[in-house]
Amino acid sequence: MCLIVVSVAVLVAAGCTPPRTSLEQLSQATMLAADLRVQFTKAGDAANRSVMADTDEASVTFAHEAEAATQDTQKDSAALRPLLMSLEYSQEQQILDQFDKQFADYRAVDRSVLDLAVENTNLKAQRLSFGPVHDAATAFQSAADAAAASAAQADRWHAQALATSAVAGVREIEVLQAPHIAESDDAAMTRMEASMAAAEKNVRASLTVLSMLLPAASRSEVQPATMALDQFMTLNAQLIALSRQNSNVKSLALSLGKKRMLSASCDDTLRALQDALAKRGFSATR
Repeated sequence: MCLIVVSVAVLVAAGCTPPRTSLEQLSQATMLAADLRVQFTKAGDAANRSVMADTDEASVTFAHEAEAATQDTQKDSAALRPLLMSLEYSQEQQILDQFDKQFADYRAVDRSVLDLAVENTNLKAQRLSFGPVHDAATAFQSAADAAAASAAQADRWHAQALATSAVAGVREIEVLQAPHIAESDDAAMTRMEASMAAAEKNVRASLTVLSMLLPAASRSEVQPATMALDQFMTLNAQLIALSRQNSNVKSLALSLGKKRMLSASCDDTLRALQDALAKRGFSATR
């Protein structure tokens, strides 16, 4: 017993870690490395769910989960470093250094992804298109048809043709909204907006001719259609502004592109760290 105590005292005096403490530190380092990889994976999964969420609330919730897991990843890395230094595992320290550098790059991109994801501008534009915009288009159709019905019998066919043309123009704008929301190229969106503007011009021209075609006492019947068109175009402008921000499209592109490559590099490094510590454990138990 005295010999063991003296041997441990000598190791401590020499600056060496007693064998039992070394095994404990190695075990703790191994567990931290495993949890480090788990937390990193959790952060990435939560961020991906934030990007794919179909509501603002879910997107924000998942973004908070991603941030919490990211913080835990940093804590694990910070706790692991002094253990590796105490064990004098230079190779593992270098691997952890490499991960920390990669993780810093990953975090910068991930922060951009999450900031964009929670804005949900494309999702908001889509909801606007399927809801208020569609309702405004339907209201315009009803108003245009009602105006055409007030035409004199001899001019009824012409009035109905003008109303049909006007409604077709509004529906054309409505149809262009979906590809505009999904588009990531600014030039392509500009071309769609030009088509929308041309369609609006034709719609207003049809209403003008329709108003002139109606009897003087019935020309006020066109006013509800004009007001419905104005409301539709106001909502369309709001939709385009949201679509132009492209937060969901950009966050998804970053997730599938640069972030995915950085994530793979980080995971490869963490796997290498676990493998290196596993070899140490195998050697220690031989």
